[in-house]
Amino acid sequence: MNEEPMRKFDWSLILISFAIYIIGILNLYSATFNEVFTKGLPYYKSQLIWFCIGIFLGGMVLLFHYKLLGRFAYIIYFFNLALLVLVLIVGKSSLGGRRWIYLGPFSIQPSEFMKLSAVLAMAKYFEYEGATSGYRLRDLWLPFTMILVPSILIIIQPDLGTALILLLTFASLMLFIKVDKKSLIVLAITGIIALPIVYQYGLKSYQKQRITSFINPMSDPKGSGYNSIQSMIAIGSGKFLGKGFKKGTQSQLNFLPEHHTDFIFSVFSEEHGFLGTIVLISLYLLFFLTGLNIAYVSHDKFGTLVALGILMIYFWHIFINIGMVCGILPIVGVPLPFMSYGGSALVTSLIGIAILTNISNKRFMF
Repeated sequence: MNEEPMRKFDWSLILISFAIYIIGILNLYSATFNEVFTKGLPYYKSQLIWFCIGIFLGGMVLLFHYKLLGRFAYIIYFFNLALLVLVLIVGKSSLGGRRWIYLGPFSIQPSEFMKLSAVLAMAKYFEYEGATSGYRLRDLWLPFTMILVPSILIIIQPDLGTALILLLTFASLMLFIKVDKKSLIVLAITGIIALPIVYQYGLKSYQKQRITSFINPMSDPKGSGYNSIQSMIAIGSGKFLGKGFKKGTQSQLNFLPEHHTDFIFSVFSEEHGFLGTIVLISLYLLFFLTGLNIAYVSHDKFGTLVALGILMIYFWHIFINIGMVCGILPIVGVPLPFMSYGGSALVTSLIGIAILTNISNKRFMF
């Protein structure tokens, strides 16, 4: 009697993400195995602990119907919003930013969890708010505010990359719901007008320099353009088959900065070459297509919107991270899902997988 639900349990997304994670943890070990840690655990061991935490929390999510998340969507959102405010008050500064709340030996980054919280809140709003002729600007002010407020708080930290992910996720969901064409045009024009204002008054000097270096990395090869140049050297030096496991010179000799976080894809490309990157990108593509199918077959609007929103979070992370390390996008500090080191990011990704799997499973169980 209990075997039927398990027989229909959708393991597809879990297995694909686990395969990417295995590649990621091996790559993280390769990138940092010769580093000396005077405090704390090596990155790969710490990542394993966070993986276990994420699996536990994801398992909890699978125990109840995903619609229960809809009931508490706004509570989850405002709780996470309070944590973002708390970060600015009691959070400890690290690497030029105030983004973490320390709980003993662990630290959490509320901005990572806000991405899921915002998606749940937006899906809850659009679940009941219908517009037969398409949503107009007066219908979108509330969900836009729900994205804008945490985005501003995250930019203050400062964490431009996460704020950008939030805004892009919101913009992506607008393409899936029915929005009035005139409203779309007004939003697009507003966004275009806002870009120079954000650049002038919303970005720090180093963030502006990153954009300048993106246009011409050689304008400051030993300064702001250094990361981009070293990343492209690492990717190009991998050629077709790569240099081999633990044999990447750019990362092992510390030419490549942040090689365990933002530039983890560069490490992988150098060691496994074009062939390895094709395998990894193919796994991400399979992951994305599987998630789209879950959104498509969902029986209710809330499930569809949540699935699409979570998928957009993964998509923009992958697109921006690979784009910036290849030199086709500015460097904004966005981790690569299941590959980059980061406890809060990994736990958030695993909870997202659990929610998507929950949506898929409930087609059969209820």
